[in-house]
Amino acid sequence: MKVRILNEPINAKLSRIAADKSISHRCAIFSLLSDKPSHVRNYLKAGDTLNTLDIVKALGAQIQDRGEELIITPPEKILEPDVVLECGNSGTAMRLFMGLLAAQEGFFVLSGDKYLNRRPMARVAKPLVAVGAKIDGANEANTAPLCIRGKKLDHFKYDSPVASAQVKSALLLAALYSNGCEFSEPELSRDHTERMLKGMGAKINTQGASIALEPMSTPLAPLDIDVPNDPSSAFFFAVAACIIPNSHIVLKNVLLNETRIEAYKILQKMGADIKFKEISGKYESIGDIEIRYAALNAVEVSENISWLIDEAPALAIAFANAKGTSVLKNAKELRVKECDRIAVTVAGLKKCGIKARELEDGFEVSGSDASCAIIDSHGDHRIAMSFAVLGLKCGMIIEKSEFIATSFPNFVSILRKIGASVED
Repeated sequence: MKVRILNEPINAKLSRIAADKSISHRCAIFSLLSDKPSHVRNYLKAGDTLNTLDIVKALGAQIQDRGEELIITPPEKILEPDVVLECGNSGTAMRLFMGLLAAQEGFFVLSGDKYLNRRPMARVAKPLVAVGAKIDGANEANTAPLCIRGKKLDHFKYDSPVASAQVKSALLLAALYSNGCEFSEPELSRDHTERMLKGMGAKINTQGASIALEPMSTPLAPLDIDVPNDPSSAFFFAVAACIIPNSHIVLKNVLLNETRIEAYKILQKMGADIKFKEISGKYESIGDIEIRYAALNAVEVSENISWLIDEAPALAIAFANAKGTSVLKNAKELRVKECDRIAVTVAGLKKCGIKARELEDGFEVSGSDASCAIIDSHGDHRIAMSFAVLGLKCGMIIEKSEFIATSFPNFVSILRKIGASVED
């Protein structure tokens, strides 16, 4: 993909942003928790989330696609499939299905593409095994394909050493189908699972970063949900408005969960003019985000990292356009995402002439003028999109940009809508 310099300010209201990926995954998976059809509107139809739907179907669900609405009818009992369950490029799907299937009677195999099958899964497999699950795989169940021999688990208490929504969600799903649990983490990670389960009628009590969950004695209520736009996807255009002078963007119908808009709050700390307007919300807070261009200043980020881990590459682009030297730390999790996002982000910035330095758990970036470069995305959709945004200022050639479709299939069309010239 080749992005040319955008010579005009951005002035746009964006309503057709990608639907929220995290909630879309959960809508498909959580539909299995009910005994009645779930109605899901604005489901993200991208590579990763379509794979999740295929897995749900392989587990016995029936899916009607009516265009804007999916109707997902669960089976009476989750079935043991006769195929490998393919998660594509999605770590979220693999890790959540690990928890769900660990507590089902049957034998299940989870696999993914060559990038996902290199990513570490022990962070979820080890806690599940510690509470009684049977999971096998290469490198002591650290890499897929993963084999799960499901069974009902005893009640457990687990204190997670890391704040991770994926670890938390996997354990809660296993406990829900078993005998319940008590779970805690060092700080509150993204909390969509707790909110959605509570909305479906699960007996769950949350106190900060601690959770008590009772087992599911009867099926939960079905979902009836409009999936909001993804704040992590919308964030690329927020950064674009912050680095292109005189720009003004309104991002419509965006998820405003506090654990999902931390990156916007960082932009505010850097001097960005950002306003939030809540409009509605049943399972989650939803509204609009308005961004007007304002000069950015350097910032140090070391807290609530689990709330902005997906936005870190795009945040690095904001750092590169700020006055002074910015630092992100306590973000070692970035090294085990779709690629080593610390190393790949820093390498890409250096190619563009930006002074950047790797830290063990983050990066340091000094703002200056960037130049056009050829960027290897390493198959990471967020790296590709982040450097496409930087390309609006200096031009950019991005390799392996096809992976953008795993999470944000209309990203390029929105770039063109705001005036960018893009060659696929």
